[in-house]
Amino acid sequence: MTSPIWVAIDTPDIERAQKIVALVKRHVGGIKLGLEFFSANGRAGVRTMAGLGLPIFLDLKLHDIPNTVAKAIHALRPLSPAILTVHAAGGRAMMEDAKAAAPMGTKVVAVTVLTSLDQSDLAAAGVSGDPRDQVMRLTAAAREAGLDGIVCSGEEVAAVHKFWPEGYFVVPGVRPPTGESSDQKRVVTPRKALDDGASILIIGRPITQAADPDSAVRAIEATL
Repeated sequence: MTSPIWVAIDTPDIERAQKIVALVKRHVGGIKLGLEFFSANGRAGVRTMAGLGLPIFLDLKLHDIPNTVAKAIHALRPLSPAILTVHAAGGRAMMEDAKAAAPMGTKVVAVTVLTSLDQSDLAAAGVSGDPRDQVMRLTAAAREAGLDGIVCSGEEVAAVHKFWPEGYFVVPGVRPPTGESSDQKRVVTPRKALDDGASILIIGRPITQAADPDSAVRAIEATL
C-alpha cells in the first residue's frame, strides 16, 4: 500500500533535496516541490527529482488570469507532475482552463485557505466568516470548475469530504503530537487528518529537519 505521507522538500539546495529523498523514499508516497525549489532549480531540477522514482507534487499555487495560468501549465506539461496546484481564488474560468491545460493523469487541486492564515488574517483581507466558511465557498467553486480536489487544513477536511465525497484532499500543516506548529496556525495530527478524509498528508519540517529523517517518517507512519 502506498504511503499517504508526501514529504515537502522546501529547499533551494538540490543536493540536500536529493539526500533527503534518498533517506525517506522507502516510506513516503511522493515528493512536494514548491516555489522555493522551483525558483532555484526550474524544470531541470524537477526532472532530476523525478528521476529518484517518486511521484512529484508541483506546488506552484498558480494564480493569474485564465490565459496566463493555462499557458504556464502548458509549459509544465513535459514534467507530467502527479499533482499541480492553483489558487481557488483565481475564479472558475481560471480553474477550468488550468484543468484543460494539464496533462492527462495530473490531478489539479485548488488551494483554498493557507494553513498559515486564521480568522483575523482573513478579516484583514476583507473576507467574512471563519476559515471554514471560506474553504467551503472555494471548495464549491473548485468542484464546479471540474478540478480533482482541493488543498485545505485538517480542521476543514471532514466538512469538505462530506460535501465532496469523491474529491481528492491534500492536507498540509499536519504535525505529530509532539511537533511544533512553527508558522502554521490551523494544524492537526496526521492520524486525525486521515480519519477525517485526507487523501494525502504533506509533511515537511518534522521530517526534513529531523536528525534522522527516515526514523521521523517511520515514527509518523506508526501513528497511522
